Amino acid sequence: MSHPPPVTRGVPGFDEDAEKLLGVVQRTVAELRPQAAPGLRVSLHSVLDRDLGVDSLARVELWSRIEHEFGVRLPQELFASASTPADVLQVLRSRSIGRPGQPASTADPVAPEIVEWQAPDTASTLVDVLNWHADHQPGHTHVRLLGDDDRPEDISYGDLQREARRVAAGLQRGGLRAGQTAALMLPTGRDFLRGFFGILLAGGIPVPIYPPLRLSQIEDHLRRQAGILCNAEARVLVTVTEAKLLAQLLRSQVPSLARVVSVAELEGEEQECMTPTRLPADIAFLQYTSGSTGQPKGVMVSHANLLANLRAMGTSLQVGPRDVFVSWLPMYHDMGLIGAWLGSLYYGFSLVLMSPLAFLARPARWLWEIHRFRGTLSAAPNFAYELCLSKINDAELEGLDLSSWRLALNGAEPVNPGTLQRFAERFAPYGLEPGALAPVYGLAEGTLGVAFPPLGRGLRVDRVQREAFQVRGQALTAEVDDGATLSFASCGRPLPGHQLRIVDGNGIELPERREGRLQFSGPSTCAGYYRASEETHRVLRDGWMDSLDLAYMADGELYLTGRSKDLIIRAGRNIYPYDVEAAVGGLAGLRKGCIAVFGSPDPATGTDRLVVMAESAEKDPAARQRLRQAINRVVVDLTGVPPDDIVLAPPRSVLKTSSGKIRRAACRELYLRDEVGRPGLAPWRQVLRLLAQTLHGYLGRAWRSGRNLPYAVYIWLLFWLVAPLTWLGVVILPRERWCRVFTQLSARLFVRLAGVPFSVEGVEHMPKSGPSVLAANHASYLDGVILCAALPPRFAFVAKRELASQWFAGLFLRKLGARFVERFDLQRSVADSEALTEALGSGQALVFFPEGTFSRAQGLRPFHMGAFMLAANAGVPLVPVAIRGTRTVLRDGQWFPLREAIHVSLCAPLLAQGPGWSEAISLRDAARAELLEHLDESERALSSV
Repeated sequence: MSHPPPVTRGVPGFDEDAEKLLGVVQRTVAELRPQAAPGLRVSLHSVLDRDLGVDSLARVELWSRIEHEFGVRLPQELFASASTPADVLQVLRSRSIGRPGQPASTADPVAPEIVEWQAPDTASTLVDVLNWHADHQPGHTHVRLLGDDDRPEDISYGDLQREARRVAAGLQRGGLRAGQTAALMLPTGRDFLRGFFGILLAGGIPVPIYPPLRLSQIEDHLRRQAGILCNAEARVLVTVTEAKLLAQLLRSQVPSLARVVSVAELEGEEQECMTPTRLPADIAFLQYTSGSTGQPKGVMVSHANLLANLRAMGTSLQVGPRDVFVSWLPMYHDMGLIGAWLGSLYYGFSLVLMSPLAFLARPARWLWEIHRFRGTLSAAPNFAYELCLSKINDAELEGLDLSSWRLALNGAEPVNPGTLQRFAERFAPYGLEPGALAPVYGLAEGTLGVAFPPLGRGLRVDRVQREAFQVRGQALTAEVDDGATLSFASCGRPLPGHQLRIVDGNGIELPERREGRLQFSGPSTCAGYYRASEETHRVLRDGWMDSLDLAYMADGELYLTGRSKDLIIRAGRNIYPYDVEAAVGGLAGLRKGCIAVFGSPDPATGTDRLVVMAESAEKDPAARQRLRQAINRVVVDLTGVPPDDIVLAPPRSVLKTSSGKIRRAACRELYLRDEVGRPGLAPWRQVLRLLAQTLHGYLGRAWRSGRNLPYAVYIWLLFWLVAPLTWLGVVILPRERWCRVFTQLSARLFVRLAGVPFSVEGVEHMPKSGPSVLAANHASYLDGVILCAALPPRFAFVAKRELASQWFAGLFLRKLGARFVERFDLQRSVADSEALTEALGSGQALVFFPEGTFSRAQGLRPFHMGAFMLAANAGVPLVPVAIRGTRTVLRDGQWFPLREAIHVSLCAPLLAQGPGWSEAISLRDAARAELLEHLDESERALSSV
């Protein structure tokens, strides 16, 4: 069993009564939810049902234990009215049952000390998080900033708050108002940290943009940032002193920009800042998805988005105050800003921060700082791991110890499985555990993290058949000796409280191992793009954000396969082709408008290679070399990185649409086949072949999507034919058994006519007569129909009481002998449980869905205790029933049924060792284990108690 959850002890005002009470709650919750217990924080203000999962029957057990522990009888009304342990503690204190000799306390149970101890979990904004740490541990080191001399400059929480307040005062003095935007163009360092929070404390919205690589490029760089500043309507630009004069040039291009200032100037005068109240839904900062695009998109990250993502990532990674994050990631990038800095801020662990240039100049320094500071966490794009393999020699690693590094996260660009496999082998002798390597998936539109792998598992690679994947989009597992394969790295499972789905071009959800567009939803999903409603509407609908990435799911895990957008990720930087094409197209000697820029996958590194294809009629070798050098200079000046390949192609080589748009994907295919400018291959033949390939893939996908539409229409017509007739027959028939038999026949007819492959096994395990309890997993609206078709007509369903009041459903269920239970009124819920006990005593057999409800997300939900308490106390057999396939056929929220096999497994009966809570817990665990044995691997992998 997992370790019990921590309780809030060791704080002022926390007496022995509170410790004793929370100890009882802790033990009960640990029994109720053993696998989830390590991630729970049990405090006096934890809500019993929402936070701890204590349902009505678990509350009965909890009340019994509290009364036994304190030797009292609690008031009956408290059973229903108490929401938190603090409510119970107030009654205990008022009844003078504290420690011997301790007078009864009449103080408000919500003591300030205890409420403050809850933070930052109760914080609603990023400012709340900083203020909490500054109030409780102002001298604790927050950031250790590394300079050129390797001596860390320590920044405490108190330091950061004081300096940020001075910056905020300077911003307010200069006219920045609440809700206005202020851009930060600063390198990694102390100024960025206090500048970012200074804007927040002033009530503004920070807009991080990346600084120039060299001061000699500052004018061109600032000109390229004008698009972002205009879109953001930035009122202030905070930058380095050296850039101030040139930055004034932006004033004419950015009408909203009223001030260009350095952090030192903002701190110049002592003055108090007045921090306006900010709400969770307010924008915390704008994360721009491009630093060079002519059409910038600013992701609106709210405080609620940010804190939800930090909490979900922290739960998945099990981070705590003892972790140490070593980072060289730039602060304008979401992985460096949120994952490294704000994550360390929230959870109170130290951040060792070095410059990105320090890593690029000497990659070994990253590893040595992990060694030096005993780093436990670090993250980087794939190219960084590849750089460590190619640029670090063995002599630089002598004495290196990476045994403290428990999580090496790989994200922000495509993950190359080969890179991580070689990285694990190369650094295993230096203490790196293979399980530390963790490919992850995230993007700015999801705040940061979207999917993480299980802790300690390491790299999981899926090898699929190349032909089936490229032609039909099916990720069929390849045989070991199959040479024609593709390999993809798993990015894990969605973060807690978040969901993923793969859809086709019509937005219809696809089953596992089918490639499509990746969409995600959850509390971290942003509200869209700043001042770009059309673009927001294009990617965000009904709470689902289109990532514009291609992927498939297998066993509940995510495998990224490519990007459906033209974005190029090179050395961790986003490059948009049309900016480069426009800049290169201005060079003399090239055909203007005949430039194609695209990314080409590098099999050696797994990163994008930046390729520039430019048409030129120039024949002279020396002149062609000068053109290549000129293109190289333009690209470096624009993007900060040189192109990996420059192709000077003959006229009419760059493929275009009929309207003159560059067909980058087609040009990429031409380049990969080494057919650019090949003599004898006419452009029209190239176009024709590319069109044929594109048409083949399109028709294949259209056929697979289109053939599902008639089936879905047929299923719904069948349902609206069978369902009313079944309801009418049940209402007319005079006897309960006749109603059940008729419903069984109707359900079997519906399944047969639907053409769904349907099978049942384990019928011999069913008790022939007498009372029994069936516990089935719940994955879809179809589950009830499937059980009616699979089970003998002597079982009564246990349903939520809300259905009893519905005329259509209630009448139908009552005629079938269904039993109803209350979910919200605690006292009524207990009374309903007693009625179910009487039903079992009279020989009735009952069917439960112990999960209570279902969702589109895979995996078993936590079980309610009702079925297991009844079976244990009545001494009747409990039969686990595993339903497989219904979630795929009709997933929650997806009204487009798919034709997939459904299978029902009736497991061997289980019998509790006796009555009581402990025996019911054991029965529940045994039933859950039995169900997981018979479910799909994805359901097993994603299940938690």
